[in-house]
Amino acid sequence: MHRFRVALIDDHEIVARGFAGLFATLPEIEVVATVATVAELLAEVGETSVDLVILDLRLSDGSTVTGNVDRLRATGAAVLAFTGGDDAGLMRAAARSGVLGVVRKSEPTDVLLDAVTRAAAGDTIASTEWAAALDGDPDLSDAGLSPREREVLSLYAAGAKAPLVASHTGLSELTVVDYIRRVRSKYERVGRPANTKIDLYKRALEDGILPVPGRS
Repeated sequence: MHRFRVALIDDHEIVARGFAGLFATLPEIEVVATVATVAELLAEVGETSVDLVILDLRLSDGSTVTGNVDRLRATGAAVLAFTGGDDAGLMRAAARSGVLGVVRKSEPTDVLLDAVTRAAAGDTIASTEWAAALDGDPDLSDAGLSPREREVLSLYAAGAKAPLVASHTGLSELTVVDYIRRVRSKYERVGRPANTKIDLYKRALEDGILPVPGRS
């Protein structure tokens, strides 16, 4: 069985201890570090050995969310935001920086276990808190997608491959690929990169093109 290497950055010792104990119960997760800062993590485990970092958005070392996420993603690690959920600005900053999602510290154990396991495997973790923060984000520039581009994006970002999107829309497969290229270009122009399918999924969630799972 492949084991995902996971680290927690949180400057509350009791949270760190509880986290390590909780995830010791999952055979597919190996907790390699519980530290208080990004710098401490990089010094302890190096820059290439962690699959997923669970990052507390409010650290006491003066660091910023954007700076922390950028440093972690530069090592190749994915990042899952871990928060009390009381600051929409922090969650917006995290979303813009490319985290896989936001998980509240108050979530039930089974929800947290599921979110971390899925994030370690590279899945986006959509939540109502994340969506609510993004709904009020004044800095999410409109990419100006056409109705047809939004339709193609909704299918493609939800998991359909180009041939299936073509079948649903009546377009040729080459035209679908061209639409996706244009969608990526439009998001790039407004500073919201969508280089991967996961990025496209995030952009679709942010713009209300796809519904957030579990949100009524």
